[in-house]
Amino acid sequence: MPLCVWKTTDPDFRETFAGLRRRLSLSEGLRTAGQTAVEPPLEAVRRIIEDVRTRGDAALLDYTKKFDRCTLTAEKLRVSDAQVEAAVQRCPRDLLDALKLAAVRICSFQKSILLRDPVPLEFAGRRISMRYRPVDSAGIYVPGGTASLASTVLMAVVPAKVAHVERVVVATPPRPDGSVSDDRLAAAHIAGADAVYRMGSAWAIAALAYGTESVPPVDKIAGPGNIYVTLAKKEVFGQVGIEMLPGPSEVVVIADANAEPAFVAADMLSQAEHNPGSAILLTDDPALAEAVLAALEEQVASLPKADQARECLQEYGAVVLADSLEECADLTNELAPEHLELMVGDPEALADRIRHAGAIFLGAWTPEPVGDYVAGPSHILPTASTARFSSGLSANDFLKRSSIIHYEPPALAEDAKAIATIARAEALEGHARSVEVRARGKG
Repeated sequence: MPLCVWKTTDPDFRETFAGLRRRLSLSEGLRTAGQTAVEPPLEAVRRIIEDVRTRGDAALLDYTKKFDRCTLTAEKLRVSDAQVEAAVQRCPRDLLDALKLAAVRICSFQKSILLRDPVPLEFAGRRISMRYRPVDSAGIYVPGGTASLASTVLMAVVPAKVAHVERVVVATPPRPDGSVSDDRLAAAHIAGADAVYRMGSAWAIAALAYGTESVPPVDKIAGPGNIYVTLAKKEVFGQVGIEMLPGPSEVVVIADANAEPAFVAADMLSQAEHNPGSAILLTDDPALAEAVLAALEEQVASLPKADQARECLQEYGAVVLADSLEECADLTNELAPEHLELMVGDPEALADRIRHAGAIFLGAWTPEPVGDYVAGPSHILPTASTARFSSGLSANDFLKRSSIIHYEPPALAEDAKAIATIARAEALEGHARSVEVRARGKG
């Protein structure tokens, strides 16, 4: 296995650790992605967005034919209701049952955390509050490349529906024959999506943001994707809202001497099999570190994507031996990972030391895949250390808030002097007079 144990006591550890953090960072990923491409990704994305804005459906159809090798007409951009229903009928019963279970769990959790209007603050003729209302429409992007990701349909559409977004649509790339996988369509049906469009990559994001003859624009876009999707979301922000700029999947495992090496290795490989994916073990026990390396070597050989997993571990993996679990927690806060597993004796106590992580999994019997599929919180999470300042997708991301302010005349008269004083300090005489004309009883 192309992994060695790094010790935090090594003289060059901080330099080595900083190098790992740079490789995992979003800025580095955006900078190096597509370096072998004929056209730099950002230039290509900007050209595609402008083309879709200008030519609408015609541009969508051209890019779909060129890159997805799929010839469509404008009428075929949207998957018909009959085709969705047929996909549901073809879907294996056990998969339908699993998707329905996941949808129920996601819905229940998202309802439990949905923000409600707070009780107004009332004092001396003033009533101040906050009102939460959903966006009118949302577009969910679901990749269709290396994996079908029916679960991602649920993890984004269900929260939007819980937030009472009126129109929720899914954009996903078609196969060369124009079809969309049955599991993605079944998931869209179960989640309550209002439409599914056959379109992928940057041109799908452009269509969702600006609209075309066949694709109405939306107010917010969510969902993962490749570098072109991520750059496109970054470019259209401001025209629409976006939830985050998700990148490659990652997991950090903190494990102590009592952890089961086979469990740790299996969970590391579950992320390393992504393309790319990062897996990092932090431990205070040298024997566990060596046992996990051995388990990785044993388990990776039987993975269908063994070569890919080895490559990801070599580029984005690490095993770090720290002096204590507290030091492991401190290193985790520097990494701010997407997923954090705590396989330690008292996971809840250690979790209290964690400030930055997209999702935290407590104990040996809570592997990261339960969060991917059925636990309830969305698996669309901040990656590349962005958990330092952002959070995973939830129903609340589809809400906007408005301040609600009401003053009675005596309250305005009481505050008028302070308002006018601040306004004139800012050279905004009109602001001051707007208050004073009322305070003097004019009008």
